[in-house]
Amino acid sequence: MRIAVLGATGYAGLEVLRLGASHPDLQVVLATGESNAGKTVAEHAPALAGLYPGLVFAPTASVFDADIDAAFVALPHGTSQSLVPALRARGVMVIDLGADFRLKEAGDYDEWYGAPHTAPALLADAVYGLVERHRSELAGAQLIAVPGCYPTATSLALGPFLDRGLVEPSGIVVNALSGVSGAGRTTNDRLHFPRLAANAEAYGLLHHRHTVEIQREINAEILFTPHLVPVARGMLVTAYARIVDQLSTNEALRVLRATYENDPFVVVVDEPPTMKDPVGSNLCFVSARVDPRTGWLIAMSSLDNLIKGAAGQAIQAWNVSTGRDETLGLPLSGVTP
Repeated sequence: MRIAVLGATGYAGLEVLRLGASHPDLQVVLATGESNAGKTVAEHAPALAGLYPGLVFAPTASVFDADIDAAFVALPHGTSQSLVPALRARGVMVIDLGADFRLKEAGDYDEWYGAPHTAPALLADAVYGLVERHRSELAGAQLIAVPGCYPTATSLALGPFLDRGLVEPSGIVVNALSGVSGAGRTTNDRLHFPRLAANAEAYGLLHHRHTVEIQREINAEILFTPHLVPVARGMLVTAYARIVDQLSTNEALRVLRATYENDPFVVVVDEPPTMKDPVGSNLCFVSARVDPRTGWLIAMSSLDNLIKGAAGQAIQAWNVSTGRDETLGLPLSGVTP
């Protein structure tokens, strides 16, 4: 299938290029990037020189002249809304890695993103691309809204317990650590090396945009606090929820194993996952503990924010939507050490 990667100069877009090169059924025929238009992929990202020695970044508008079957869109929030309607009108399948079509209620964009949605009619058509929770809905989907990295890690950790009514759906606390690549390529004072190195920082307190996405997906009220830590990539979530009735750690682990027994990319582990375990893979590690003294469940997860949290998830959802094996072209092992 002939694809375009829009926003291919960003971290997530580059990951789509990297993973797409090893996918037997994906042919990248167009890669766009406004600030790097005219440069080769090899010049911008030497690590990909062996995969794309001659591919040149084009302006975004060139997608409307391209002969493509699908577009993987990795652009800043708000940009997709101006492109997707025209792409869909041409019959191009869209896999959007941004937030533009993740929420069903247009009013959520006013509240959490500070601007009205400009293509609200398409919100009902978009399918949330978290395969482990929406596999059947994704079959044949033509507009896929790829989940954010924080919502993916949080939903996979907490979802099984909320779905079964094992924990209270309010008063949930989610603390998350993310590598710097999650902030994108655009730099600011917070991302300068002298401030970032050997540091850790909470941000987006009380009103982080991913809060509403998580709440809509797991149907619960959460207090979400993300933290920036000085690693390139990776994500670690620790979430706390009140148990409804008696629940032991062994029972909680059995819930996770029963939920994900047929999901190739979710690994249930006895010990708490680390941020590094999944790096380089499309895996999400999950685990849980129950504290009988306080009556709290601790649900934990880790993933690579650029793969399972972005580009790998996009390809996984595309695989499912087109009837392919969902593992096709995706790494099932991380990089160690």
